[in-house]
Amino acid sequence: MSASSPTIRITGARVVDPARPGASAVREVGIQDGRLVELPAGQPADQTIDASGHTLMAGGIDLHSHIGGGKVNLARLLLPEDHRSHFEPLPLPENALELPSCGSCTPGTLATGYRYVEMGYTAAFEPAMLAANARHTHLEMGDTPILDHGAYVMAGNDELFLRLLAEGRDFETIRDYLGWTIHASKALGVKVVNPGGISAFKFNQRKLDVDEGHRHWQVTPRQVVQTLARALHALKVPHPLHIHGSNLGVAGNIESTLATIDALEGLPGHLTHIQFHSYGTEGPKKFSSAALRLAEAVNQHKNVSIDVGQIMFGQTVTASGDTMRQHANAGLADPRKWIGADLEGEAGCGVVPFKYREQSYVNALQWVVGLEIFLSIEDPWRVVLTTDHPNGGPFTSYPHLIRLLMDRAFREEQLAKLHPDVAANCALKEMKRELTLEEIAIMTRSAPARLLGLKDRGHVGVGAAADLAIYRDDPNPETMFRTPAWVFKDGQLVAREGRIVAAPAGGTHFVEPEYDRGIEKTLRTHWEDHLGTELASVPIGHDELCACCRGGRLLPVECFKLQEAGA
Repeated sequence: MSASSPTIRITGARVVDPARPGASAVREVGIQDGRLVELPAGQPADQTIDASGHTLMAGGIDLHSHIGGGKVNLARLLLPEDHRSHFEPLPLPENALELPSCGSCTPGTLATGYRYVEMGYTAAFEPAMLAANARHTHLEMGDTPILDHGAYVMAGNDELFLRLLAEGRDFETIRDYLGWTIHASKALGVKVVNPGGISAFKFNQRKLDVDEGHRHWQVTPRQVVQTLARALHALKVPHPLHIHGSNLGVAGNIESTLATIDALEGLPGHLTHIQFHSYGTEGPKKFSSAALRLAEAVNQHKNVSIDVGQIMFGQTVTASGDTMRQHANAGLADPRKWIGADLEGEAGCGVVPFKYREQSYVNALQWVVGLEIFLSIEDPWRVVLTTDHPNGGPFTSYPHLIRLLMDRAFREEQLAKLHPDVAANCALKEMKRELTLEEIAIMTRSAPARLLGLKDRGHVGVGAAADLAIYRDDPNPETMFRTPAWVFKDGQLVAREGRIVAAPAGGTHFVEPEYDRGIEKTLRTHWEDHLGTELASVPIGHDELCACCRGGRLLPVECFKLQEAGA
């Protein structure tokens, strides 16, 4: 934005800003040149907005949402009926600023941007980018209007990493390989999916516990997690290792989850869609909630953060790089179709449509587990609100989820509709906690920004990016969070009363760690012997990244500074 861009004064709003103690109050907020500023009293502004009776927060940040890459497109292709939505032909948008786009389980790129912004979100991050598919992922995220975005590159199942680990190569070599991978793919962080398990599936292994050896490489998931977490810390990447743990969806997998926490050995780790990893084996059905055990572990281990991956009842589609678990779940597909894909030498993916039902014992228990986790973690700064879109449910269900967390009476009303064995015996029915507006702001804005190292996002302080959502106060949180009155992106009004009024290109967040470029010799040998792409063509340059995001800004994230040796 130019230096002559208009100034905006917002008055009368209750500002909820948990990132800055004491900053939550009714006060003025100023915008100039895309940033939040303090406008001197009496200084005229080009525009004044009276937001009395409204709550102002930083723009929402979705830390984990599958919005780009090969598996997302496969999910869209697998359910054409979801995109038709019973219309033949599809109706065109009423808003001239919106281009045609549709879908509810996995909306098209355009609809994804519109629907997020209409709820007050200004950024969303793809959690599973394949290095070999990075260009496609960035192009697809760049096609999503308005939202800032970024992605975590997948590691821990690629052949070169596992070979280096199996051969006992020095840590520095593995660290530099990870640094090069982040650099080449222009990633914001690193995700490990079923550590070692995607690779083990290719060797006909159908399960891999945390301390079980990979049939071919003879490394364990514990070794994979330890090495990746240590390497990311050494590279000073702000976002902790993003961990999709072993045995997703399996009864008794709480033991794998606790073992994974132990494997971190005190290093930072972010356990993603943790609801799917918090199951016990108690009861007649040998499938039970282990949410309280998980919460106890997270409360004790301050190095661990989580996002929940709450399931929401209704039709969705699950899309994951975890081919081992998706293959196991393929028989539960609804409708009865699924896709499995393998990317030789790197990873794979599985796409399985699924319908969560209130009267299903398993689905009802999953719904309960997620809410029990939300309500049992003591520190909201280490919890992020997600549905693992689209795996647990579409992101458009966030306002409903927020009401479940803030309104105990409504939650109990919904609980009464579930499978009776779940409703009668779960710990949730005794939980009285109702999350506050400040806690919701932490879980949907401030905590994701902090976990990703986005210092100028997630708060409403002077100098921050002017990404704002202003909600009309309403006793029903679902109504309040469904349609904000005003949404600003970098100081530009982009939505008004649920209607898109501008559709600028979003920016791309990524990290640029330092590493020894000598690793390229090892990489070149591997590429020449095993892969069909020349190494020189793999890295994405800044100009190309800018083109991928349609001219949106490049937003490199500063690597953290170690406080002391071994910190």
